[in-house]
Amino acid sequence: MSQFFHIHPDNPQPRLISQAAAIIRAGGVIVYPTDSCYALGCHIGDKAAMERIRRIRQMDKQHNFTLVCRDLSELSTYAKVDNTSFRLMKNLTPGPYTFVLKATHEVPRRLQHPKRKTIGLRVPDHNIALDLLEQLGEPIMSSTLHLPDRDEPETDPDEIRHFLEKQVDLIIDGGHCGFEPTTVVDLMEGVPVVLREGKGDIEALTDH
Repeated sequence: MSQFFHIHPDNPQPRLISQAAAIIRAGGVIVYPTDSCYALGCHIGDKAAMERIRRIRQMDKQHNFTLVCRDLSELSTYAKVDNTSFRLMKNLTPGPYTFVLKATHEVPRRLQHPKRKTIGLRVPDHNIALDLLEQLGEPIMSSTLHLPDRDEPETDPDEIRHFLEKQVDLIIDGGHCGFEPTTVVDLMEGVPVVLREGKGDIEALTDH
């Protein structure tokens, strides 16, 4: 049975954030809010936790996970990025964008796209997520909480609890998130290519 934390979206309680980080470090799978949708998350190095997320989402091996980061200072550890792309990302973070970049050797191979060797990275504009990342001191391996046979991502913490309380270790209730996932932008060739249009404004990609 999962734990259920009510965390204030604007002023997250440090004690609960600390407990949530401890659950991740111990190999737990959590549900947490972001600036787009609720997400499933686990420790970056935990293969068993990652497989649990795959089973919950019923994802195949081709599905990309995203590394959710506290800021762009973590970027160079996990991705190769040129100056033009970095400037673009700096202007759009934190925000509802996922950037697809070439992965570095620091990224476990199981997290990379099997053919392209890419990784998705994002910096959310949400206090609970950012405080949790700060407490952890490293990215959270994440996937949008979009359950099989459901038309849209989950947004109601009580419904999430109904569906998942026996499958995850912690559900963080941070209020209602939106239904709209992030805008996914491929920066592999230096020129932004939109792979999925979501909450992030596409026009902002060409404004800089």
